[in-house]
Amino acid sequence: MFDRDKWNEILEVLTANWWRTLLTAFGVFWGIFILILLLAAGKGLENGIRQDFGDVATNTMFMWTMPVSKSYKGMAKGRRFSYDLDDVRDIRNNVEGLRFVSPRNQLGGFRGGGNVIRGLNSGSFGVYGDYPEIIQQEPMNIIEGRFINYNDIDEKRKVAVIGQGVKTSLYEEGEEVMGTYIKINGVNFMVIGIYTKKSGGGDSERQQKQIFVPFTSFSQAFNRGDRVGWMGITAVDGTPITDIKQSIFDIVKENHKIHPDDQRAVGHFDLYQQFRRVETLFMALKVIAYFVGILVLLSGVIGVSNIMLIVVKERTNEIGIRRALGASPGRIRIQILTESVFLTIISGMAGIAFGAGLIFVLNYVLDMMDPIDMFTSPSVNLGVVSIALAILIISGLFAGMIPAQNAIKLKPIEALRTE
Repeated sequence: MFDRDKWNEILEVLTANWWRTLLTAFGVFWGIFILILLLAAGKGLENGIRQDFGDVATNTMFMWTMPVSKSYKGMAKGRRFSYDLDDVRDIRNNVEGLRFVSPRNQLGGFRGGGNVIRGLNSGSFGVYGDYPEIIQQEPMNIIEGRFINYNDIDEKRKVAVIGQGVKTSLYEEGEEVMGTYIKINGVNFMVIGIYTKKSGGGDSERQQKQIFVPFTSFSQAFNRGDRVGWMGITAVDGTPITDIKQSIFDIVKENHKIHPDDQRAVGHFDLYQQFRRVETLFMALKVIAYFVGILVLLSGVIGVSNIMLIVVKERTNEIGIRRALGASPGRIRIQILTESVFLTIISGMAGIAFGAGLIFVLNYVLDMMDPIDMFTSPSVNLGVVSIALAILIISGLFAGMIPAQNAIKLKPIEALRTE
């Protein structure tokens, strides 16, 4: 039940010395303000890193070949080998927990591309021979037409899905694209789809300048036979690709007579492992933010506790009179704790409000600027605010506990004698 007299008394006590109250409140304000800013900065970094991963399936491993580093079964050290469709079949049939095994070929090296011509326009773009599953591992938005399907694979259709950047380079504005032909290294492919990608990072422009064609027609048109340049392998949810990748390595090593202890012959990039490291980093940053913020807040809470001790000392006579008139120790304790919690929450909420305002301004400035890699959309969610409020309440109780205990220890006669 609301007790107006009690709250009037609380306000009177806290406003009796404005300067002292403001200085005390500033410690709590600053602590919660720093906590909110640190958590928002960590979230901004997390958003930037996640944007770099884009929509790529994170439980995925990409695998390619490297020169053999150990001689084995009469095969020389340093030799090169290639994956083939038999490797793909054996991996699918013998490794449990896999969702996709996507063989892939490409023209050129990692950043190399095929010479693509359309009328009088030409350019060098990344050209990939893929299976339809690749769109699940490397998601893209098909803005016109469709992606390659298994009919294209089975019939070895010479069709292509091009990126928005390819369209811009090879076609005039407003020109019809669907059903037209582009020439890749002298071979005509019909355009059946246009895509865009949302992946972040410095290579976002390159991501829009790629061309995807069916794996089978790529192999036929560019004389690859059953060879596979590299693979994208995704495990099912709940089964980390990190835990089963060794069984995949064992299969290809057995197929190509590679020493079981050769750690260099099978090149790979474990996206899941990298993502887990980043997740661990995010957690560590969050723990550090809470640790630093709470330490700063603790200094403010100590200030509140000291001021409440002074307030109790100043009100010794008043407490003595209350005790003499029958006020119970519990009522005195609740009064002191309420004053402490009230001061802590008010100053802390001011810190949360100022922190939220600064985050809003920062997001507005970032939206007006060019995108910054590794940092975007700093924010705090409702859960963080709830935790901050819980910390404030606990801090207020902690700050008022010692002064409250000192207050109830005063004997009425001694308190009345104090001047």
